[in-house]
This record gives sequence, C-alpha cells and structure tokens, in this order.
Amino acid sequence: MDAIRKVPELSLMSFVNGTTNDKVKFTNELFRGLKDYGFIILVDHPVDYSLTSKAYDLVHEFFHLPEETKRKYICKEGGGQRGYTAFGVEHAKNSQYPDLKEFWHVGREVIKDPARFKKYLPDNLWPSEVTEFKDVMLKLYDGMDLTSTLVLDSLGMALDVPQNYFRDMLSDGNSIIRAIHYPPLGPAAPKNAVRAAAHEDINLITCMVGATSAGLELLDRDGKWLPVMCNDKQLVIDSGDMLSRITNEVIPATTHRVVNPDDATSNRYSMPFFTHPNPDTMLSCIPSCRGTGEKFEPINAHDWLMHRIQEIGLNKNK
Repeated sequence: MDAIRKVPELSLMSFVNGTTNDKVKFTNELFRGLKDYGFIILVDHPVDYSLTSKAYDLVHEFFHLPEETKRKYICKEGGGQRGYTAFGVEHAKNSQYPDLKEFWHVGREVIKDPARFKKYLPDNLWPSEVTEFKDVMLKLYDGMDLTSTLVLDSLGMALDVPQNYFRDMLSDGNSIIRAIHYPPLGPAAPKNAVRAAAHEDINLITCMVGATSAGLELLDRDGKWLPVMCNDKQLVIDSGDMLSRITNEVIPATTHRVVNPDDATSNRYSMPFFTHPNPDTMLSCIPSCRGTGEKFEPINAHDWLMHRIQEIGLNKNK
C-alpha cells in the first residue's frame, strides 16, 4: 500500500519564537515541502485575519465598479506592475487563450534607495471610489512582506547561504500583492479558456491567503494535481521561477492553475503576494546547489521580470 502523502502544515511562529530545535525542524520541513510538493501551508503567521477579511471586502467593492471607472487606473508603465489590469489581458506562457480574470497590483510604497530603484518601481495607484483601500492594502502588504522574508530566512539556512542573503535581495524588492477577481463564466466565456491556465510564477516565492472559493490546484512533484485546501487563516507558500533558477532546480518552480467552477454564476477572489528581489539582484546559482554544473546563466532580476512579463502579455496592458 502506498504511503499517504500529506503537504506539510507548518507554524511560522515556531521558527520565529521557538527553540533551536524548533527552528531546525521548521527549516527541514519547509525545504522538504518545497522540494517534494512545491508548496507548504502555514498555519500561523504575522498576517491578521481581520485585515485580510477587510481587504477582500474592499477588493470586492472595487471590482464591482463600472468598467470605465476601473480602466482609469490602468498603469501603462512597467507592464502593468501597478493598478488595474482588465479582464482577458493576461495569459499563461505559451497559451493562446486568455485567463478569465481581472486584477489589481499593489507594490512597495516606501523605497529606501529611491535614486537607485525609483526608475524600476512605478508609483502605486489608488481608487478614490473605495474608502480605506490604500490604508488596508498597505497594511496587508507589510504583513505579507514580513511573512515572505521570514520564510526565506529559514530557507536560507537550508541552502547554506550567508545570513542576510535573501534579506539583501528583498531590500527595496519589487514584490506585489495581486488582488484577483474571477467573474462568473457566463455564456460569453472563450471556449477552452480557464480562470488561470497552468503556469509557474515569476518570483522567488508566492504567499497566498485563503481564496473566497475553491479552484486552485498545484501540481506536485509526482505529477498529480492537488486541490489546495486551507482555511481563511492559513497561507500557502509555493516556489517560483527565480527561486528555481538560483537553486539550480533543486527547488523547481511550482506549476499551478485555477480551474473553472461547476457553477458558472460564481465569483472567485484571491490575493497572492509575489515576492521579488530588488531590480539590481543577479540571479546566480547558490553554491550548495551547483551539483554537477549550473543549468542557467546568471541574469539580472529586472531583465528576467521584463522577459517573463512579455511572455504572458502584460506589456500589452491597454
């Protein structure tokens, strides 16, 4: 009989506040989970549930504004890295069908070294029609930013990198919250299109708060699609392309998708946090991951981001 496989459910606070043994156990389980499954579930973390609940209320309010109002907030700088992206613009890499979603991006508001990074990081846009949107989303950003930093602190221990390796990358990093609305499919939905086709994220790791309904599936390392089952107070962490490159695919990028629901009248909302390094970071192979040789040439993080944005159609955001 096959052993039962179970995605690790970990307490981030055990790493933050625990004993040395607690920290080692968390780090080992995090590393194993990302290698064996592509994702783990955090059962506690610094992101307050009441904040995510309020953020979902405000996101719902924004996406139900008139289309012409939402389109006022399209940002044409940087491939849609801030503000609104309309329905049907983004598609998965190599897919001819658009994803059935619209979304809003919130980026880093305060840059410590503006002379160095301002040209890469567009200003945030804020919908004046939705009271508290800016305040709540920035607080959520801070909580997700801290969470991803702590997770990468732990992963750095497993990868035997210097203590500040990931923190130096993340300082002034181009991380973003993506608030996503998957509207009802309706009869006009393009044939063969899905809410989000199978893809890998561009970034180091993605932190996902519980969505408002089911649909997210991740492809584990055995080639099986696993529905992501977590409650509203948990976070899912998965690995992206940038982490795959610097670990020489020791930790591959996690393939995932959002499948269409049985109920064609249902809405779905989700809010992943895409953890990016600062634009000057060189994505180079970590020494402990070299093995028999490096699979990828080093590449600048901003150049890689722009390359991937081109592939998924966001440079055409109009």
